Amino acid sequence: MEPKIYFISGIDTDAGKSYCTAWLAGELVRSGQRVITQKFIQTGNTGHSEDIDLHRRLMGTGYLPEDREGLTMPEIFSYPCSPHLAARIDRRPIDFDKIERATLELARRYDIVLVEGAGGLMVPLTEDFLTIDYIAQKQYPLVFVTSGKLGSINHTLLSFEAIKRRGIQLDTVLYNLYPTVEDKTIQDDTMQYIRDYLAKHFPGTKFEVVPEMGI
Repeated sequence: MEPKIYFISGIDTDAGKSYCTAWLAGELVRSGQRVITQKFIQTGNTGHSEDIDLHRRLMGTGYLPEDREGLTMPEIFSYPCSPHLAARIDRRPIDFDKIERATLELARRYDIVLVEGAGGLMVPLTEDFLTIDYIAQKQYPLVFVTSGKLGSINHTLLSFEAIKRRGIQLDTVLYNLYPTVEDKTIQDDTMQYIRDYLAKHFPGTKFEVVPEMGI
């Protein structure tokens, strides 16, 4: 049976996860799937998730009933920082049970749920619990976002090492071409390098190029 819940993370906080999450959701919808996205922990907002706002705008759906119910943004913290610090600043712990209930309810209603993380894999959720620990605990297949910016090969391969060490299923790598760069020398070479690395070390992992879209 195909998994219904996929976790989306990336090389860092500026990898373009929200952009790529919306793009992937749109592709899956066009293939005939009923898809919804979730931002499991949003920081730097009050009362809404700016990442869900972006998802809906790029998907062209407008706000959904599940957004208004809070199912797609179950935990929101006001300070724009790592979840462990945002929770400390707002003086309340992250409610992981609430997140899981929301994710499972979305999975009940939809064919596929794309759960977008906060920052990269090693971002701490609590003092001793990282995002990558959460993914491994839930056994979610991982969709990993990378790009051709300078330094991304290093960040990508370090992430792959951590993924393999924890036995996480690397389902798909999304190679993000947004934002546009004039000199594509590094971008093109990095794309080929990562493709070749995946073929050698993660032969079952899909590789998709995310095109430049207007935001």
